[in-house]
Amino acid sequence: MSTLFADINDATVRVLRRNGCEVVIPRTQVCCGALNVHNGESHAAKKMARRNVRSFLDAGVDAVIVNASGCGAAMKEYGHLLRDDPSLAEPAARFAALVKDASEFLAALGLLPPTERMEMTVTYQDPCHLAHGQKIRKPPRQLLAAIPGLRLVEMEGSDRCCGSAGIYNITHPEMSMQLLQEKMTAVSRAGAQAIVAPNPGCMVQLRAGGLRYGPALPVYHLMDLLDRAYGDGDGSSSPSPDARE
Repeated sequence: MSTLFADINDATVRVLRRNGCEVVIPRTQVCCGALNVHNGESHAAKKMARRNVRSFLDAGVDAVIVNASGCGAAMKEYGHLLRDDPSLAEPAARFAALVKDASEFLAALGLLPPTERMEMTVTYQDPCHLAHGQKIRKPPRQLLAAIPGLRLVEMEGSDRCCGSAGIYNITHPEMSMQLLQEKMTAVSRAGAQAIVAPNPGCMVQLRAGGLRYGPALPVYHLMDLLDRAYGDGDGSSSPSPDARE
């Protein structure tokens, strides 16, 4: 997120602050290690997890907010990843309990109603790590429904994988493209003007799908749309912190 979608990280911070949160971003945090876990590199993943557990717990936070579903799913499993670490097993479990997807957190907090109208019809892609990994389906839709003028039309099989799946589109490109083509067909049938997908891997994949198979629609992150609905977004970016409250 910080590399390709830094603007969405900024938007997430603004949305959290709009909703009364004090946001702190620890300078000592590192990559969550999700891609390492996906690739079986448990040693590297554990090293990153240890660093993050110490970094966030030392800050004494109430919640660790994540706007990338693959990262969130990995961080919620730190307790399991470090279960055999005698010094960090308990802190890792405590940390994991603090991790919340941005949509999950804001829906539970009670979203401050946005005031800017956004006359647009969107369709929503359920990221696999959010819908299947974290069992979060309703909160993103609740937040979209809170944006004045925004209309959500569900695509067929919204929770079917788009083919990104961490590093799957690199390790299995042929099957990834087949899944992507099927996904873009569902997007086309939905008849929306834009796609919402709150995960960087899905966003990159769906943008590529629009260029390769059509329809070439804008792809937005949920936090980007909320930011604009509060009148804070500059509207200059198409979709795009690991923010923590």
